[in-house]
Amino acid sequence: MKLLEERILKDGKVFPGNILKVDSFLNHQIDIGLLDAMAEEIKKLFEGEKITKILTIEASGIGIACVAALRFGVPVLFAKKEKTKNLSDNNYQTEIASFTHGNTNTVVCSKDFLSDKDNVLIIDDFLAEGNALVGLIDLCRQAGAGVAGCAIAIEKGFQDGGKRVRAMGVRVESLAVVKEMTDTEVVF
Repeated sequence: MKLLEERILKDGKVFPGNILKVDSFLNHQIDIGLLDAMAEEIKKLFEGEKITKILTIEASGIGIACVAALRFGVPVLFAKKEKTKNLSDNNYQTEIASFTHGNTNTVVCSKDFLSDKDNVLIIDDFLAEGNALVGLIDLCRQAGAGVAGCAIAIEKGFQDGGKRVRAMGVRVESLAVVKEMTDTEVVF
């Protein structure tokens, strides 16, 4: 998606260790107009699918997921990174290692909101090593839900996550694919 690539080049910041910061427009401060254009593209990409729910992981994917959910007319479900006091024990759970944070989280999703009647579109802001997507796919499989595919804002194509998820037989559509990064530059 050219608009997203242009915005990454204009406002993204590259840091050593393959870190691409897009917090000025995507995952801290959010440009809703950009998210709306991204949601429109995601809707086009998955037009023929009968999506019943959009699934993401807290927190950075929630904004994109919500705007896309408006286009599909379905609810958003986000997997929580920690169990809160008001969440029952009736949950699916999986372990997800975070590339960005360098830790592992046990994520949970209530069984009340994910079932074998769902056909899920998974949405996230980044795809690097694929751990978040693999974990979210695992939650869907525990529920017996179908996975229509994964819509990603930015895929780091030089890392193995995209290959890993596609090898699982899951469709992955990324709006911007970074082919390589140096300590100062992004190449699409």
